[in-house]
Amino acid sequence: MTDAKSTNPTMQLDPKYDNYEYPTTAPTPQPGHPGHTTPEQDAQVFQLRTMLESLGYTERLDTLTMLRFLRARKFNVELSKNMFIDCERWRKEFGGGVDDLVRTFDYKEKAQVFEYYPQFYHKTDKDGRPVYIEQLGKVDLNAMYKITTGDRMLQNLVCEYEKLADPRLPACSRKAGCLLETCCTIMDLKGVGLSKATSVYGYVQQASAISQNYYPERLGKLYVINAPWGFAGVFSVIKRFLDPVTVAKIHILGSGYEKELLGQVPKENLPKEFGGSCECEGGCMLSDMGPWQDPEWVKTPKWAKHKIAEQTSDTDAIVDDPSLSGAPATTEGSKAAVPNGKATEPCEAAAGVVLAPQ
Repeated sequence: MTDAKSTNPTMQLDPKYDNYEYPTTAPTPQPGHPGHTTPEQDAQVFQLRTMLESLGYTERLDTLTMLRFLRARKFNVELSKNMFIDCERWRKEFGGGVDDLVRTFDYKEKAQVFEYYPQFYHKTDKDGRPVYIEQLGKVDLNAMYKITTGDRMLQNLVCEYEKLADPRLPACSRKAGCLLETCCTIMDLKGVGLSKATSVYGYVQQASAISQNYYPERLGKLYVINAPWGFAGVFSVIKRFLDPVTVAKIHILGSGYEKELLGQVPKENLPKEFGGSCECEGGCMLSDMGPWQDPEWVKTPKWAKHKIAEQTSDTDAIVDDPSLSGAPATTEGSKAAVPNGKATEPCEAAAGVVLAPQ
């Protein structure tokens, strides 16, 4: 395994917590991002971690997580500490405990629910990030609640966030050859009218709160497509109250969205109904296709390894088995075992690009 410090010399890593099996340097040199931190920011990571350790916290104190919470609160250590504590409290309470939920939750009604509210990850954008697609126009809450409950929908959402963190993003990072921490979201509003928007508002509000409060710094780009007339005007007012960094990530597009969307997502990776050419067997929305399904790049997620450890007293018997994340078993000699495997175009191109702070 490649030493993380040798591949990320500009960021201080903690040997106690930073056991990464994938690249740890962000593709573009943005201040406060892994591999591009200042000595002051490194000190703030140490300060935040030390404060949390003094309060008894021992999990999720790795450097990448500390940096995400610090960036979410503009490197205000006290506010970041409070955000982390709130998140840990929520993780213990939600669904009987998020750590257990992700290992045990079975969304058997998924295919039926997706007929009325498709929400799915599908392949990657041109930067190598997972693409997440949500279609609000098909929402029919009355029909959905005959199949499932609002609580189970939120539990599924949380499990998907956990799987985004591991194994999806690590697999994408290995394939790209650089650290990828965010996803590209496509929000399709085709068919959304006032009645549908109102009916789903409660769920969307809860889902948004979970995303913002407990999974910070996961949005790379957001494309709102088929936005109805007047939506862009409303957003132009709302964006005055949003962080400029967040606003820069959001693209409001009408029905003529294909050219701009295809500028970010390769045609072969985008489902045909959105202007791409992908037609997965059994349907793109249920395929979960991406590097996280490829044995060349995927590894057993840590939460699955914990499940194995609970089932056996012989820790030496725990082997890497990507099939636990829904992917085929890794073959011998796979690049997934090499944190800095062969880099592909997204990060090779980004390596020579210097962006202004965002």
